[in-house]
Amino acid sequence: MKMTRLLILATCLGATGPAHAQDSFDCIMDPARVVEIGTPVPGILEDVTVSRGDSVTKGQVLARLESRVQEATVNILRTRAENTEQVDALTAQRDLIGARRNRIATLVERGVSTPDRLDVAETEMVTAVSALAEARLAREVARQELERARAQIEERTITSPITGVVMTADRASGERIDTQGRILSLVQLDPLHVEAFLPVDLYPGIAIGQPAEIRPAPPFDSSYTARVTVIDRVFDAASSTFGVRLELSNPDGRLPAGHRCTLSINTR
Repeated sequence: MKMTRLLILATCLGATGPAHAQDSFDCIMDPARVVEIGTPVPGILEDVTVSRGDSVTKGQVLARLESRVQEATVNILRTRAENTEQVDALTAQRDLIGARRNRIATLVERGVSTPDRLDVAETEMVTAVSALAEARLAREVARQELERARAQIEERTITSPITGVVMTADRASGERIDTQGRILSLVQLDPLHVEAFLPVDLYPGIAIGQPAEIRPAPPFDSSYTARVTVIDRVFDAASSTFGVRLELSNPDGRLPAGHRCTLSINTR
């Protein structure tokens, strides 16, 4: 749609004769971004928290998928990760075996006990240390699995990547959606992108950052300052024009996107 509108602008400029004699040029104010919101995982929509026309902020919750199974998994893994009984028991067992090994070693030094008993104690100590290490590893794995399960729940909460406005809301609570489906779409209205075609004669005098006056079509009667952010390096031969994009600050969202305007710019 955007390309079609820009082609119309270019055609109009080409039909008006020597464009460099004009003081102003047709333009269109477009949203800075149009974002289609989906889901990284399939599921059933539990809730869609916004409607068409609502303003949203970056990070705001837009929708949630049902996550009862995932929440139950989190509870199980939390129990495993927080349970220290096995580690505590094996730690105590290791300490007891270590103390007995030390006593036997002392007896061996005094000639009261045999080296064979010390070998047995050393083997028991190695086994106890290994069992404790496995228990600690199992608890760490449970903790990591818990983090993964929590991340999976977070995936089922869809948040806004931008501050903007809901343009369409396509799905409702209770619907099943897959990873290819769209829940809603957002538009970013601050800043606006002003798209225009200028005659090629002006190309040498246009620079990135250059200011221009933007005057939206009625019912708006004020002018605004925008700055050049993009200058096309490929000309349109049919109309002898080149495309430019300007950035127009719109913090209060007063100006709508998809509205016609005129652009006036002083060339160097």
